[in-house]
Amino acid sequence: MKHIAMHAAVALAALLGARGAEAQPAQYGPNPELPAPERGLLPDMVIAKPAEWGDRLPTVPEGYTVAAIAKGLKIPRQTLVLPNGDILVAEGRGGGAPSLKPKDVIAGYIKARGTSPVKGGNRLTLLRDADGDGVYELATVFADNLNAPYGLALVEGKLYVANQDALVRFDYEEGQTRAGGPPEKVTDLPSAINHHWTKALAADADGRYLYVGIGSNSNITERGMTAEVDRAMVWRVDAASGAHKPYATGLRNPTALAVQPGTGRLWAVVNERDEIGAHLVPDYLTAVQEGGFYGWPYSYWGQNVDERVRPQNPEKVASAIKPDYSLGSHVAALGLSFSDPALGPEYAEGVFVGEHGSWNRPDPVGYKVVFVPFRDGRPAGPPVDFVSGFRDDDGTTRGRPVGVTVDPRGALIIADDLSNTVWRVAPKK
Repeated sequence: MKHIAMHAAVALAALLGARGAEAQPAQYGPNPELPAPERGLLPDMVIAKPAEWGDRLPTVPEGYTVAAIAKGLKIPRQTLVLPNGDILVAEGRGGGAPSLKPKDVIAGYIKARGTSPVKGGNRLTLLRDADGDGVYELATVFADNLNAPYGLALVEGKLYVANQDALVRFDYEEGQTRAGGPPEKVTDLPSAINHHWTKALAADADGRYLYVGIGSNSNITERGMTAEVDRAMVWRVDAASGAHKPYATGLRNPTALAVQPGTGRLWAVVNERDEIGAHLVPDYLTAVQEGGFYGWPYSYWGQNVDERVRPQNPEKVASAIKPDYSLGSHVAALGLSFSDPALGPEYAEGVFVGEHGSWNRPDPVGYKVVFVPFRDGRPAGPPVDFVSGFRDDDGTTRGRPVGVTVDPRGALIIADDLSNTVWRVAPKK
């Protein structure tokens, strides 16, 4: 009976996903076109069909090379390039929030079919290219027994790791290949239920403060507002003491953070809410204003009210800040890194964004790394595909990008949590 139910669920999702998708304008930039909300029994579902890479590679621009520098990892999420060029990879799978409704059980089962079956590593792996030729000869466990590590930051000899339940730190000396001991807890992080479990992390320019992205505990407050205490926000944490406070709120799921070189301004990519249509709500890139409120759960993209939320809060809606730049609805942006001139003149100013890819629209989007050009410190122009070829038109999917990190020596490092690979893209020499 269980198998019959599951087959029925898949058939239902396929039927829903086959509904005609009307062509929509690209939802990129500061003023995306927002259609009217749509509600249904289940969201449209078109799930990735995992496949091996074999002898294939992701697609990169002419004049660039791409290579797998680590394979066989255990759910790589985010990476950090250390001062000596070593790369740390955070590996893990967190969460485990109970389903609220039968449709959540169905959706969860179907979504899982498009992810890696590998158990998360709960560890950091260190990669080393000793001679600088782009081949990483060493892959070794730097630290283990962690709890779904995600965000990483290095500040004045301290390596900070955002587990799903706590911010911790290790002492770090350049060149070491193994942590000298267990980590020290800096502060607990909200972890009850953990509907959105990832904890993004960034450090400000002088290392005094750390910023932690904490996602909501539901799509749109289905568990009640009590479950959302300290959720859907960015914390600012004192690196020395662990004291923290909300820095910005109303960000449904801030999955990656980065501090802009030169300005010190904090930026985030945010995954927005589901179940009001294939073209709502756009995931976004935005500068994060201290004290700012970004709408969740009461509104989206500024003052567009979400009528599902009860009770409403007109005062909060009136204060909601419109994000800087739409990346498109349901692209699932999970990685963010500011560019460097070493990657070439076309990519000298802007950000790279890792898009994990949609599951809840009939015309899949994401499944690539894009470059958003900047001018005068702000987004300027449409996104440019930088690394693609992770998903074929027939749904065959070999990889799903998560974290992206610019190596200032001239490369982009990409964590792929479907094929459990770390990719390196660099200009040809």
